[in-house]
Amino acid sequence: MYFEEYKSILYSDTLVPDIFITEYMPSMDSDFVKVYIYCLFLSKHNKQISNDELANILMLDKEKIKSALLYLESVGIISRKDTRIVFSDLKEKEIKKMYRLKATSTPEEAAFSSERNKLRNKTISAINNAFFQGLMPPTWYTDIDSWFDKYGFEEDVMYALFQHCFDKRCLNKNYIMKVADNWYSKGIKNSFDLDKYFIEYEKVNNIKFNIVKKLKLKRMLTEYEEAYVEKWVNEFGYDFDIIEIALKRTTSTPNPSFEYINSIISDWHSKQLKSKDEIQAYEKEYHKNKKSASSKNKISANGGIPQHGNFEQRQYDKEYFENLYEDV
Repeated sequence: MYFEEYKSILYSDTLVPDIFITEYMPSMDSDFVKVYIYCLFLSKHNKQISNDELANILMLDKEKIKSALLYLESVGIISRKDTRIVFSDLKEKEIKKMYRLKATSTPEEAAFSSERNKLRNKTISAINNAFFQGLMPPTWYTDIDSWFDKYGFEEDVMYALFQHCFDKRCLNKNYIMKVADNWYSKGIKNSFDLDKYFIEYEKVNNIKFNIVKKLKLKRMLTEYEEAYVEKWVNEFGYDFDIIEIALKRTTSTPNPSFEYINSIISDWHSKQLKSKDEIQAYEKEYHKNKKSASSKNKISANGGIPQHGNFEQRQYDKEYFENLYEDV
C-alpha cells in the first residue's frame, strides 16, 4: 500500500532554517536569496524546472540564475548529482562542524584547559549579549574559540576586536578575521599591546588627515598612499612637522605624486636624518649646492661664445709713439 498526504499549496509552508538566516543570508546577494527560497520550495514538492523557466518566474536574468546556483553550491548549501540538485541539511552540517573528538590529557592540562575555557566562555557570552542581542549563530562559538588559539589573543583583546568591528559596522567574519590578522601581524596579544597600537593608529590617522588638508585633496587617500604614510610614521619615525617639509617641496613640482614625496622622505631616512633641524640644514645645503651647480653650468655653457669687449687691450708707452713719429 502507498499512502500519500495531500495538502493544498494554500495550507502548506516552506521552512527556512535559522542557520541559513544567521550564517548565510547576511552576506548573500538578495537575488541569490530569492533563488534559494524558491528552489527550496520546489524541492519540497519534487518539482522539475529549467534555468529558463526559473528565470522567467523569478524575473531574473538567466546568467543571474546560473551565478546564484554556482554560489549556493560553492558555500555548500546545494550539491549537484547528474541533473539533480540536492539541498544540504544545514543543521546537520553545522552540528558536524561543532563536533570535536575528546582527547586524553593530564590532570594539570585538564585543570588549565578548564580554567581557560571558563574565561573564554565568559568572553564569548559577553560578545553574544553585547553585539548579537543574545542570538549569536552557533558556529560563531567554535570560530571565536579557534581564533583564540590561532591569534593568541587574551580575552579583553578578543572583546575589543568585536567592539572595533561593531563600531565600524562590519560585524562579519571576513572583516573580523582581516582585522585580527592585522593585529596579529603587529604583535598584539594583551591590552597593553592593544593600547599602544591604538595610540599609534590614532597618530597615523591624524597625520593622514593633515596631509589631505595641506595638499587640498578632495578625496580620501588610497590604500597605497596610506601605506606610504604608515611607513613614514611607523618605520621611519617621522612626525607631521617633518613630513610637512616634504609637502612644501611639491609646490615647485607640477602634479606631484606620493611617489615623489616618498622619494624625498626616503632620501632623508637613508642619510639617517632624524630631527627637523637636521633635515632643514640638509635641505638648505642641498638647495645651495643645486644653485651653485646651476650657475657653473650656465657659465660653462656661455664660455665658448666670444663677446664684444671681452679681451685685454695692449698698453703703449711714450717711447713707442716717439719712435713711430721719427720713422714717419
